[in-house]
Amino acid sequence: MINDMPQSGWIEVICGSMFSGKTEELIRRVKRATIAKQKVILFKPQLDQRYDGKKIVSHDDNRLEAVSVAEPKDMISLSEGFDVIGIDEAQFFPPSIVSVCETLASQGKRVVVSGLDQDYLGKPFGSMPELLAIAEYITKNLAICMACGSPANKSQRLSATQEQVLLGGHDRYEARCRNCFRTQAQQRSPREEYTGLQHTNSVAIKTSTPRG
Repeated sequence: MINDMPQSGWIEVICGSMFSGKTEELIRRVKRATIAKQKVILFKPQLDQRYDGKKIVSHDDNRLEAVSVAEPKDMISLSEGFDVIGIDEAQFFPPSIVSVCETLASQGKRVVVSGLDQDYLGKPFGSMPELLAIAEYITKNLAICMACGSPANKSQRLSATQEQVLLGGHDRYEARCRNCFRTQAQQRSPREEYTGLQHTNSVAIKTSTPRG
């Protein structure tokens, strides 16, 4: 008996901190698919214009042509006729990215997604938790901590900016391990500053007290 069911697709998620090689791995996988003569299309979020508006670019400057989209739903029509769908920086897309990936996989396509699983506070980022939950295959990449050299899974923001989305590279972020990672509150809280000021004043008063 011939099985008339369409070939099943699947979702692969590549996650990790900044500088862990997520985009590099995405590029590697889609290049291998191209060598196998599969039809590949890549998507990137429209808001990410850091290196090139029409390509996905890794931090070590590997590049591949990509379609920049604002709404995930546009990927469905644009993916017609393609076997492999690559999606970079998935954390920047709205929540509908999850259902779009499900739809594409249900159409028999291989969907390869890369993105940050944690934001600068170490909290789950965007729709990445949902994508990780529905994926058939998950790869967790680790970077190298720039403070101590240990395996790193955190993205340390170097500025005091508090927006969740702040695009940047080595000028704004460092990879950090669990022990070296510090949130802005941990780096310097108002209470610590007040306590430090009190301590400084008390020392100054004690030093300036004349001996009698």
